[in-house]
Amino acid sequence: MTESDRSAGWAAYYQQLRDRPPRKTLLAALDAFGDPPSDALVIDLGCGDGRDVIEELRRGWRVVAVDAEPEALRQLQARPLPDGSDLTPVNARLEEVPIPLGVHLVNSSFAMPLCEPEAFHRTWERIREALPAGGRFSGQWYGPRDSWVERPGMTFLSRDEALALLQGLDLELFEEEEADGVTPRGNAKHWHIFHIVARKP
Repeated sequence: MTESDRSAGWAAYYQQLRDRPPRKTLLAALDAFGDPPSDALVIDLGCGDGRDVIEELRRGWRVVAVDAEPEALRQLQARPLPDGSDLTPVNARLEEVPIPLGVHLVNSSFAMPLCEPEAFHRTWERIREALPAGGRFSGQWYGPRDSWVERPGMTFLSRDEALALLQGLDLELFEEEEADGVTPRGNAKHWHIFHIVARKP
């Protein structure tokens, strides 16, 4: 597959997602903050074409948007952005990008499980260390009954394992979802997901 074919494939994928709303985990985290502090910074790991990023910007946050796929960032920057947006796009794998100390919110919608286990756990430790008191993580992790569980290079956690990683944080949202569905590419899939909003006390 050529680079142009790859980009075209991703462009078609993002077009299917274009009108979907921001995830409920992000909305719950943003609502919990209320008015963002003057220096409010969110790092969006695995931002895709920006369905969450647009909401972060709309609410006045500075956003560092990270994605390994260049087409995702092209699609994001082609969107109409809210006036006064402070957006920094970063083309990198989420496990490789620096997470600055004091970041108020780390959002990673359906992206962290795409890391292999060592990278997943290392990234999670960096997120925990970077969040200040009152900082939050929002996102999704995958459970062991997800139909992608045999795919290499991904991370799946039992409920107990997920809760153990979240120990010491205030769980403002922890919902386990298991359902049959269809991926944005039209493939049948059994989802086993943990929806998470966690606050550092």
